[in-house]
Formats: sequence, C-alpha cells, structure tokens
Amino acid sequence: MRRQFGAKPRKEDLEKYTRSNNWQVNKFQNLEDTSMNINIQDLPKLLYKQFCQKQGREPEKPIPIEPFDKADFLKESSDSKLIWYGHSVLLLRLNSKTILIDPMFGQDAAPISPFGIKRFSNDTLNIIDDLPEIDLALISHDHYDHLDLNSIQKLIPKVRKFGMALGVARHLKKWGVPENKMVELDWWEDLNFNDIKITFTPTRHFSGRGLMDRSRSLWGGWVLRTPKENIWFSGDSGYGNHFKEIGERLGPFDFGIMECGQYNEKWHQIHMYPEESIQAALDVGLKKIMAVHWAGFALAQHHWKDPIRRFISAAAGTSLKLSHPKPGEIFTVKQLKDHSWWEAFK
Repeated sequence: MRRQFGAKPRKEDLEKYTRSNNWQVNKFQNLEDTSMNINIQDLPKLLYKQFCQKQGREPEKPIPIEPFDKADFLKESSDSKLIWYGHSVLLLRLNSKTILIDPMFGQDAAPISPFGIKRFSNDTLNIIDDLPEIDLALISHDHYDHLDLNSIQKLIPKVRKFGMALGVARHLKKWGVPENKMVELDWWEDLNFNDIKITFTPTRHFSGRGLMDRSRSLWGGWVLRTPKENIWFSGDSGYGNHFKEIGERLGPFDFGIMECGQYNEKWHQIHMYPEESIQAALDVGLKKIMAVHWAGFALAQHHWKDPIRRFISAAAGTSLKLSHPKPGEIFTVKQLKDHSWWEAFK
C-alpha cells in the first residue's frame, strides 16, 4: 500500500523544481488562479456520494475491450493509428513508433482508499501482456487514475523510454524504472524522439498522491508532431486561456484528444464540463476530436454516459468532426469511428 504513494521530493528534486518558472511558493502553480470549492463541511456528504451512491454512475455490466490486433496495429501505414482503452489510456502508432499515453491499466483508481474505485472493464492489466514493445510512454501527471504502480511495473521491460511531467520521475524511480530511461519536461519543453517532436503543454489542474505532496510535480498535455501529422492530447484541465495559446504556438492540429468527464461544480476549475471541452477544442483550432477521461472510473457524481452525450450535443452545429471508437478499437485520424456503443449498456 505504501509504495502506491510513490516518493516524496528529495532536496535535489526540490532544487531542480525551483529552476522552473512554474514553481512558486514551494509548489507548482497554474497559469491563472485555480481552486477547488471543497471545505471540511462538504467532505462527509461528498465521500458518501462517491463511495456509496453508485446508481447510474457506473455501467451495470463490465465494458468489454476489443482484442488487440498486433499485426494490424504494427502494419506500415501512412496514417497514424490510435487505440483508446477507456478513461485516458491511448496507444498510438506514429512514424513507425509505438507510443503509450497515461498507461493506467489498473483495476482501482483509489488504491489507497479502503473502498476503492473500480474500473468499468475487467482484467485490463492483462492488456499489457499483449502489447508490442513500447518505444515511448508519456505520463501527463501523477494522479492515481493516470499513474499506476502495477501498470508501471508490468511495463518496465516493455518500454524503451518514459517521458513525463516535471516531478513525476521520483515515483517511477522508486518503483524500479532506471533513471536513464526517463526524461522530465516542463511546460513548452520539447522532446525530439525519432523524428517525432513532442511538446509538453500547460493545463489548469494540480497533482499529488498523498496529503503532503499537493502540486509537488507538474501536470499537462502532449503535442506529438510528425512530418505528416500533428496530434494533441489535452490532459486533465479546467477551462482557461491556455487553449488559445496552445493553438497559436503549436497548431494547426490534425486531431485532438479532449478531456471530458469526472466534472463537478466543486472542482469546476480543474475539470471542464463537456460544453467547455468543445469550446476548448474550438479555441485550439481543432477540426477532429474525441472525448477521453470517461468510461473508465466513476470519479464524480454524474451519470457515466453524461460526458459523451453532452460532448456530442455541444458539438452539434459546429464544424467539429467527432470520433468515438469502442474501447480497444483501432482507428486513424482519416478514418474516424462513430459508434454509439455505450447505448447498449445501462
């Protein structure tokens, strides 16, 4: 249990963090004032709803994952290939390289809680066994629904390189990842990886795995640019001015992967409502998008189908083209998927 917390920042870690322009008053800061409207009086009711009132917040039966077709995924193509595994887990084939984003395949998004938050799909850790060698795994921040001890330990022999938000490496080092396999990025920093230019972009969020490490590592999204395509993963974020700046500095984009889900009025500034996800996509200048951060865990009090239904509704009447693939299904930016697969579940 204790290992799940990861590692506290050491003196040398803090010295490194202080060199970042985003580190102020002993922690990382958002680009604009951000807070969560939760006080001690709210907690008992909030925790009761979270762990005891689950009707409609999770599907009545497990969501299946499409079997991994390794040959099809690795087959040479002029177009990038993507697979979504629910919540924010993405597998991409770009420029003949395999990239994994936020590889949380674990079954519990609250492993340090006595109650737990179980995944909507079964046996997802076993997916790692079927995956090919991962050239690069990217980690947007250190929250439990994005960074998982069991997943990382299974991935260590498969992953050639880990790229992550500044401050996250200390957790992976504790879990056995060699230092020479890790690189940390600050906002707007680039990683040039086999003709893929990867940029870490700002979000409006926070980090932490325990009570004492709030915002002691950074959080963000990822831009992946190849000579042929430019793809953006938004990362967890509240709505803010950074979206327009990302579009101006790093666009135009061929495809956007938008956070949409686990929102609540109590933490509205760190997670967008679906309508804001659509507006953020427009701010960035996207043309094709998909919603993630849903269909994995019940981390908020809304119905589990609410994010995708509102996302689709908000996009109606805009120029945006949407892709909503089945979990585990291969698709490309040019061949979007439009299944309403979730309507087959209660």
